[in-house]
Amino acid sequence: MISIIIIDNKIEKDGAAMYKIYSMEDGYLKETDELKEDVWINMQQPTMDESCKIANYYKIDFDDIIAALDDEESSRISVEDNYTIILVDVPINETRNEKRAYTTIPLEIILLDNSVITICAEETSVIHAFTNKIIRDFTVKKKMRFIYQIIYRAALEYQSCLRNIDRRRTVIEEKAVKKETDEGDLIELHELESNLVYFETSLNANRVVLDKMVRNSRIKQYQEDMELLEDVIIENSQAVEMANIYKDIIHGSRDLISTIINNQLNDTMKYLTIITVVMAIPTVISGLYGMNVDTGGMPFAHIDMGFGIITLLIMCICILALIFMKKRRIW
Repeated sequence: MISIIIIDNKIEKDGAAMYKIYSMEDGYLKETDELKEDVWINMQQPTMDESCKIANYYKIDFDDIIAALDDEESSRISVEDNYTIILVDVPINETRNEKRAYTTIPLEIILLDNSVITICAEETSVIHAFTNKIIRDFTVKKKMRFIYQIIYRAALEYQSCLRNIDRRRTVIEEKAVKKETDEGDLIELHELESNLVYFETSLNANRVVLDKMVRNSRIKQYQEDMELLEDVIIENSQAVEMANIYKDIIHGSRDLISTIINNQLNDTMKYLTIITVVMAIPTVISGLYGMNVDTGGMPFAHIDMGFGIITLLIMCICILALIFMKKRRIW
């Protein structure tokens, strides 16, 4: 149970809060308990009580605060009276069918006059890069630049995940060359293709949001940030192209492996058929000699070496049958 009390812009917390407040001090990101100007409030898996407190304090519609907690929420941009909502999709890792996979979840950025709020249903590597100071050249005071850097980082994370997907696809193809593939590889390729579908859909939605950010006159644009915004658009477009290319490649790889597995099955059936044909020869001959008839008419029946001669003839016939099938490229 977490209890939160706001007193004179101070947050008193009892328990582990699911959000943190950051401010810039001497050029460094520092965590604070004070709600003041130029702060960044990072909310990850916030409770309803926490969401309500922040919504009341900043006079934000409660439904807007919890929008990112809905996995089905689509990327969009919405300009309200005293704040702006920018909602984009970011990639995360998950386990699907006992294997590592990827999916996307909404990341909501609420731009206020004096603060920035980020809300996400899970911890993501995008926000983790800022909170753990992996990205050093940023400040929450320059709010639009900070937002562009978040989206830029998301585009880079997409590209990193896409490269990982392509590496896994390469490993499966190498197994295919060695003829070590099985149905599990087809299932994994299907999972990878599903990941790419999620990525492609989310990246295209993010591209629409970026286009609206450029055209929306109510969002303040600063000339020094326009180059960064262009970089964000370029990286996002590059991620879209990578997703399209990798999806086509994986589709071809899946067809290739399906063909290889079918060929392996056909080869197995062919060898079994050849064995059956060859084994039928001694079966027929021995069956004839095993008939309950007078042995007087059976060749070599009264010769001491008769059994050896019949066995030799069977072997010769089997060898001739194999040579015949080899010349006819049956095997």
